[in-house]
Amino acid sequence: MSSRTDPPSPLGDPAGAPIDYGFAVVDGQLRVAGDTLATLAARAGQTPFYAYDRSLICRRIRALREAFKGAAEIHYAIKANPMAAVVDLLAQQVDGFDVASGSELLSALDSGMSPQNISFAGPGKRPGELAQAVAAGILINVESIDEVRRLETIAQTLGRSARVAIRINPDFELKYSGLKMGGGPKPFGIDVAQVPQALAEINRSALAFEGFHIYAGSQNLKAEAIIDAQNKSIELVARIAEGIGAPILSINLGGGFGIPYFRGEEPLALARVGENLQRLRARYAAHFPQARWIIELGRYLVGEAGIYVCRVLEKKTSCGHGFLVVDGGMHHHLAASGNFGQVIRKNYPVAIGNRIGSAATEVVSVVGPLCTPLDTLADNMRLPVAEAGDFVVIFQSGAYGFSASPHDFLGHPPAVQMLV
Repeated sequence: MSSRTDPPSPLGDPAGAPIDYGFAVVDGQLRVAGDTLATLAARAGQTPFYAYDRSLICRRIRALREAFKGAAEIHYAIKANPMAAVVDLLAQQVDGFDVASGSELLSALDSGMSPQNISFAGPGKRPGELAQAVAAGILINVESIDEVRRLETIAQTLGRSARVAIRINPDFELKYSGLKMGGGPKPFGIDVAQVPQALAEINRSALAFEGFHIYAGSQNLKAEAIIDAQNKSIELVARIAEGIGAPILSINLGGGFGIPYFRGEEPLALARVGENLQRLRARYAAHFPQARWIIELGRYLVGEAGIYVCRVLEKKTSCGHGFLVVDGGMHHHLAASGNFGQVIRKNYPVAIGNRIGSAATEVVSVVGPLCTPLDTLADNMRLPVAEAGDFVVIFQSGAYGFSASPHDFLGHPPAVQMLV
């Protein structure tokens, strides 16, 4: 392994400016909530582990409230990180939850969040999940006309009213979005052209209609794209609502707010998004005097507050290339391995957590213990020179990390999760 002594940035990227992910560094040691990685590893009882910083989560929510200035409620999409301690923390910080399964619904209810502030979205809701939702009294975002009909039967069987909103598959996309969830053929929502039929079915069935949900896309860093989508969404809802005799009680504009993962990406200009949302709310106040406006966010609330930490087991050289073999891998953090939606693999931000700012660096790949070449956490990355026992840290790991990974793959032990 070749080494060099030109000073790297604190997080092992000498080609770029130092990146501040919100975590303190003291004498080259990364700290989370004041604790070193060695202390956290002892607290966890092992490596690998995930650590989520509650102060960073709360800081992000404060920033959103400052940007929105009351123009919209903040709801948390539990699928981003369903750890019970995280959900319980957010139940005290946000205005509502969105769930995508019966299991997430139970977590939301266990947290103490009022059913009035919980919504359920997603295609293919099973009959048992729909019955759970009706029994709990939460809002169900219906995704097909067939789902409306199934809900009518379930509500009659249970003798309870079902609260519903129509999830619209809009006739536009969220530009520059990492994951497009609206516009064109999609499994999500009801096409704009079918919305009148869906409304007629709801009225006929006597379900309790409350409003609309539009989620055009996810992981977007372009303020102008989110502003454009929000503008079009409100215009679409206003157009559809003209022929409805009932008041609109809820307008869920989705989210789509992204976080920067890779070199060259810039954080979302949140202030611009907030200013536009305030203008929209004022402009359409007379159209929707009773409506709750909702922004539904997942990774934007928790993604940057989490790190994944594993330990170097050994160093090796093969055909002149250096490898750090660690005790974690894609079975714990599928996204960091590049196998969770990346078309072209890119490295997540990685550091040697106990050698941040070290002058001696080397180009290495960080690989895990699984018998597959896919088990790569960093490929050809310049990092501080590490030794067995050092800590490898992957930032931006608070969302879609632990719960989106194949823990049972090859039978290796699971990671530990901690909220600190």
